[in-house]
Amino acid sequence: MTAPGTAVGGYDRRLTLPLAVGSLLNPINSSMISVALVPIGVAFGAGPAQTVWLVTALYLATAVGQPVAGRIVDLVGPRRPYLVGTALVGLAGVLGALAPTLGVLVLARVLLGLGTCAAYPAAMWLVRRSGGGHGRDRSTATVLTVLAVTNQVMMIVGPTLGGVLIGVGGWRAVFTVNVPLAAACLVLGARRLPRTTAAGLRGDDGDDGSAAGTAAAARADAGGVLLFAVALTSLMLVLVGATGATVLGVTVVAGAWFARHELRTAHPFVDLRLLIGNRPLLLTYARAMLGATAIYAFLFGYVQWLEQSRGLTEAAAGLLMLPTSVLAVALASTTGRRAPVRPALLVGAVSLLVGAGVLATVATDSPLWVLVVVGLGIGGMQGLFGLANQKALADQADPGTVGAAAGLLRTFTYLGALVSTAAIAALYPQGATTTGLHDLALAMAGCALGVVLLTAVDRSLPRRPRGSRPRPRPRTDTR
Repeated sequence: MTAPGTAVGGYDRRLTLPLAVGSLLNPINSSMISVALVPIGVAFGAGPAQTVWLVTALYLATAVGQPVAGRIVDLVGPRRPYLVGTALVGLAGVLGALAPTLGVLVLARVLLGLGTCAAYPAAMWLVRRSGGGHGRDRSTATVLTVLAVTNQVMMIVGPTLGGVLIGVGGWRAVFTVNVPLAAACLVLGARRLPRTTAAGLRGDDGDDGSAAGTAAAARADAGGVLLFAVALTSLMLVLVGATGATVLGVTVVAGAWFARHELRTAHPFVDLRLLIGNRPLLLTYARAMLGATAIYAFLFGYVQWLEQSRGLTEAAAGLLMLPTSVLAVALASTTGRRAPVRPALLVGAVSLLVGAGVLATVATDSPLWVLVVVGLGIGGMQGLFGLANQKALADQADPGTVGAAAGLLRTFTYLGALVSTAAIAALYPQGATTTGLHDLALAMAGCALGVVLLTAVDRSLPRRPRGSRPRPRPRTDTR
């Protein structure tokens, strides 16, 4: 008997809802916190230097946890990691709602980051394994579009939802809302995700915790995971301001030790030999980091400039960002299934370049329409870039390690987010000045040019959608 949610002859559309709901947990928690930082600081007597760790903690936990969760998905299948992760999100919601100190609240954000790690690798695993789908297949492109649009929508409504929740129940409601969301994921995941291991095995009792899955989990390379976590965490601490030589030294030593360990381990957490041999996948990761650096630099740096230098209120700045998000969602939803990867990446990069170019000329008295044009340029990048990179990964990753590959894609994305944070801190030493904004725009333009270059040299990217090959010319009878 086939388990609920098991694909037969292709991707099972019943999987889309639990995967989409699970994937939204990360972006909604990333965006809701932006409107809660001030009231949380007032409640605990903490300044911005302390409350910023509520943002950084989630990014750190997610960046480290994504490839770990992805590797576990590869080893034991998607069901158990998805359910355990969403249960952890519910626990984090309860902890945040009852937190007596800022430290406990930061711990809740760490748990949120770890809990939201499994849904995306689980989605990519199921898409890639269901009938051997690729990023160019119609069913695969459809579900990737749904996931991309879901993330875009949550980035839009997150701050608004957070404001509503705070108005109704105070800042703790931003954490409490995770409890019903996690409960929904648990119900949907238990009912629809397939009871299968990575090897396609299913126990007679219907439990996916088979002996094969348990034995695979034992090969999860705990040493590699620990070294990876130390290297990445120390690197991120350097990027966000812990620039001491000791921390940088820890990064170098842990990174070198991690590489040596992985190259000598029979079942490595990250197969560096395979990764080094997969040049297209490395290019996809590099594009992800560059794109995220530019997009997050705009989202955080531009909004600060609008409020501090332009003099807009928080509400007005949020409304001015709305065209950016609306265009991104519209592009992702209308072109996601049909747009080939290479043109989508190139057009998205050019759109970012245009937006950054206009941003480099704005002044405190620039007309409103100029500010809208800036946002539309970035929105074009958001709507095309993320989905195209996901399609590229679905094509490039080995089926046996697609979960870990998807987790690493998110890791590089969050690395880009933290690089942008470091850039903003360096360019805004005295606040969000117009000069600093122009320098930030030039950095964004550099990221766009980098994406163009990495796309141009990636010969694995298709130039047209699958199934759209030119028709052969009719033969002419010359007899």
